[in-house]
Amino acid sequence: MASVYQVTKEEIEAISGVNPLKCMRCGRCTATCPSFDNMEYHPHQFVAMVERGEIEKLVRSASVFKCMSCMACLERCPRQVQPAKLIEAVRLAVIRKQEANHLRPDDLPALVDEDLPQQAIVSAYRKFTK
Repeated sequence: MASVYQVTKEEIEAISGVNPLKCMRCGRCTATCPSFDNMEYHPHQFVAMVERGEIEKLVRSASVFKCMSCMACLERCPRQVQPAKLIEAVRLAVIRKQEANHLRPDDLPALVDEDLPQQAIVSAYRKFTK
């Protein structure tokens, strides 16, 4: 069954500016990821799936929205592949296709949960205001 949100490998690579072919599958990005236990697909798997063009699986995965965008994976990658940028690109492509990529400052108080880390709030605001 095809997704309503057709997203291509080329679109993800263009949005992220990342070349997934540089990945050597060492797993350092995944070892560093604080969301590792909550993700169906881990950072190194994300990179491999983009490389193979398996974007449909990523679009349907909750892992796209479980990435905290902490960029720890960028720091650990010896090849500078930047898995978090690929994850953000998939997330942004899905949000753009849903035409739901706008968040106003007035919307934030209703969305804030006292257990929500401030980093998540800032990250969401940054992503949804573009």
